[in-house]
Amino acid sequence: MTDPIVTIVDDDEAVRDSLALLLNFRGYRTRPFASAEACLEAWQPDWRGCLLLDLRMGGMDGLALQQALLARGCKLPIVFLTGHGDLAHARAALKSGAIDFLEKPYEEDALLNAVAEAIDRDTRTYATHSHVAEIAARIERLSEREHQVMDLVVAGRPNREIADELGISPRTVEVFKARMMEKMQARSVPELVRMALEAEAPR
Repeated sequence: MTDPIVTIVDDDEAVRDSLALLLNFRGYRTRPFASAEACLEAWQPDWRGCLLLDLRMGGMDGLALQQALLARGCKLPIVFLTGHGDLAHARAALKSGAIDFLEKPYEEDALLNAVAEAIDRDTRTYATHSHVAEIAARIERLSEREHQVMDLVVAGRPNREIADELGISPRTVEVFKARMMEKMQARSVPELVRMALEAEAPR
């Protein structure tokens, strides 16, 4: 598992250094970039933590970087910092998923609270995605017949109806159902239904 890191993107070296110093002192690991383009080039899908973005930079600005990362499937929480804040930019940033928009000079407590919230959100999102990925992996391990039985069980069909649907005996249905429940690590049908719904839910 990749540890959470605060990725700092700001074209002002003094700001990058002061942010890194503050966050490192509070126990956070940091990853600084001097431009949005450098961050985008280095970005990896397994990054965890949050992004601390300057709004206005030479070249690609923070909002453009936010959109480019979203297009690549990046779901890291974003906190914007800017010396040129206005409501239109704040609205655009927050509408696209940013969790906070702080004006420079920032208050340390406000910044630390925003970063803590962002890291916490990423941790919860990662845990949810890991759980869903594990359910999907269990489903992948089912045989075709076990998968068919699972779909019908989840749909609320009793064993006799499942047997008629699949052209097998009720006893055979019980055998496949037992194997399927074991592979899915489901202790009950309601738990199996919950897993199926979680696997299907959009993320």
